[in-house]
Amino acid sequence: MVDYLANTEINSQRIAAVESCFGASGQPLALPGRVLLGEGVLTKECRKKAKPRVFFLFNDILVYGSIVLSKRKYRGQHIIPLEEVTLERLPETLRAKNRWMIRTAKKSFVVSAASASERQEWISHIEECVRRQLLATGRPPSTEHAAPWIPDQATDICMRCTQTRFSALTRRHHCRKCGFVVCADCSRARFLLPRLSPKPLRVCSLCYRELDAQRRQEAGEEGGQGPGPQALCGAASSGDEDDDSDEDKEGGGDGDWPSRVHFYASGVSWSSFHS
Repeated sequence: MVDYLANTEINSQRIAAVESCFGASGQPLALPGRVLLGEGVLTKECRKKAKPRVFFLFNDILVYGSIVLSKRKYRGQHIIPLEEVTLERLPETLRAKNRWMIRTAKKSFVVSAASASERQEWISHIEECVRRQLLATGRPPSTEHAAPWIPDQATDICMRCTQTRFSALTRRHHCRKCGFVVCADCSRARFLLPRLSPKPLRVCSLCYRELDAQRRQEAGEEGGQGPGPQALCGAASSGDEDDDSDEDKEGGGDGDWPSRVHFYASGVSWSSFHS
């Protein structure tokens, strides 16, 4: 690790450069003892399609955002405390390579690197940072993780009723508990998931029943007393804001990349780690 860089000028300059690229929309990143260990471009599997995202690994946090101008302007800054992170290696397929899942209690998502060696480098650095951060804080490893959203293009029909076919008029929704792509009729319920949001969130009919049964059991309630304060039922409005992931709300954000081409060039490393 590179703890000796913590109070050096080069580390301060690197962090200041990242802050500058995010501009006023990003949070300050410079803190005593914080070190920027590595950075690079990874493919993040978003709701509608896979998109390039810039990632920055610090010794205590993982930061990522959308690319507006490469190495000059980023937006949509996300900060993930490393003590909340668990990694899961994903199997290789003909169309999906060098992938792994970043899991936290609030959000889980899949990323991929340009090569197997680059993937291994990211994973080994992140896991070492997580290990050291857990030792420093005395916290146990995280065991509760949010379900990753299944991409829209993965299915043309509702994954619960298997009857409703999606179209321009029949939109897709996502259950916040299981991540399935579901229709409006199968996701009318709302349930309070405190680790995800202070507001009740859309859940599918199956998850609602399981969550409500769990709530009743924990509260020692008798069946048939009706939903408690955690559970809400009702039709979703057509403009339901909770149906867009952060990437959808940000817009494209890929202005510096050639349109619709694979942005990894053969033989080029898209990540670098500081020593």
